[in-house]
Amino acid sequence: MDMALPIVNATTAVLARVSAAFNAPLARAVVFGVHIDGHLVVEGLLIAVIVFQLSRKSYKPPKKPLSEKEVDELCDEWEPEPLCPPIKEGARIEAPIVESAAGPHTTIDGKEVVNFASANYLGLIGNEKITDSCVGSLEKYGVGSCGPRGFYGTIDVHLDCEAKIANFLGTPDSILYSYGISTIFSVIPAFCKKGDIIVADEGVHWAVQNGLYLSRSTVVYFKHNDMASLASTLEKLTRRNKRTENIRRYIVVESIYQNSGQIAPLDEIIKLKEKYRFRVILEESHSFGVLGKSGRGLAEQYGVPIDKIDIITAGMGNALATDGGFCTGSARVVDHQRLSSAGYVFSASLPPYLATAAVSAVNYLEENPLVLANLRSNVALLHKGLSGTPGLEISSHLLSPIVFLKLKKSSGSLATDLDLLETIADQALKEDSVFVVASKRSTLDRCKLPVGIRLFVSAGHTESDISKVCSSLKRISASVLSDHV
Repeated sequence: MDMALPIVNATTAVLARVSAAFNAPLARAVVFGVHIDGHLVVEGLLIAVIVFQLSRKSYKPPKKPLSEKEVDELCDEWEPEPLCPPIKEGARIEAPIVESAAGPHTTIDGKEVVNFASANYLGLIGNEKITDSCVGSLEKYGVGSCGPRGFYGTIDVHLDCEAKIANFLGTPDSILYSYGISTIFSVIPAFCKKGDIIVADEGVHWAVQNGLYLSRSTVVYFKHNDMASLASTLEKLTRRNKRTENIRRYIVVESIYQNSGQIAPLDEIIKLKEKYRFRVILEESHSFGVLGKSGRGLAEQYGVPIDKIDIITAGMGNALATDGGFCTGSARVVDHQRLSSAGYVFSASLPPYLATAAVSAVNYLEENPLVLANLRSNVALLHKGLSGTPGLEISSHLLSPIVFLKLKKSSGSLATDLDLLETIADQALKEDSVFVVASKRSTLDRCKLPVGIRLFVSAGHTESDISKVCSSLKRISASVLSDHV
């Protein structure tokens, strides 16, 4: 700043002198009886110079072809840019390799472990009836479908599965997708377009985030599972704003949040939806087959008529222990996706044996409602056993089969927090044969919620399994987090 001041003063003085010189009587001329000041002469000269420069031909160096030697030298010196940025130290993921069915007990590196890392909520992995139904389907249809649903990829078991899910949930119709995680990020862009408004929870997982991005809609986030924040957001968007009355508006939430284990208060969301005239898209991958008296999800849990929810999606890789996903709702909602949803139109249809497995899993749930009581009992037992874990606290809902442990005291760095949690998980596997996972986040994931250790509870876990994981985590966390308690 001190150096710039003299330069500015000198420049001002020079300009003043030039101006005075051109405004002096001698700098004036009379042309055809018109008095012309000196500054007009300068401006005319500048214009002439600019026109001259613009009219000049651009300089082109003489064309001289490169010799073969020069071409070879240039090729040897050229280094292409990398296709992807270098992987930072510590960013490589070396996941344990599972060597048997991912049931309540599984095998890793030749050693049997207690498995709390698989979302096998109803304990149906390895179920004999479901396995037999899959074998029969494989013998009848083969493995794959080799075509999208609209191009000879529709098989009778797909229609049976769609009808079964719709009847189970009490909706008019449903539609199957080939891959669970692609269901939600195909459904959202099928309905939400550029110019629409989406109000979403800030804690939604990556698949929902990707659907929001692909929709190109205007996305506004509210605080995680905070109904006051949701109400405030809806009020700001609609108050005295006639433009919002003429565009589509959506609320997007998860029933059980994968990133926290919290449960969305559907009754309050529906009240706000009706008050502000929004539509609701509900992602139920972790609540279908889990919540409610008979496992019919969040609507049954809160006693909300299912037709109050405009669009419901879910992956079938959790409670149903198969793969693929579905969307259910009105006949118009379903029919629209058959021509407008990329994941449905362009993907090969769900392998027939997986659709058969889904039908068998829903049948099992209808015939064995006590499996839900076992699951809830195990969740409550795990909550009780993990209370008082040094340095960790439970942040998930008591009814959630995702029991989420987060640090009581964050280090302030996401990487450091994750490193501490992964150390606990690694030691639990190596020392106590307990398989748990930390909630890793990819660079694409924009969720800002705290990371933690995520335990997936199964109806197939025994009391000894739960006791073992509780004692292991308490002992190891006391050691690893001794400086953070």
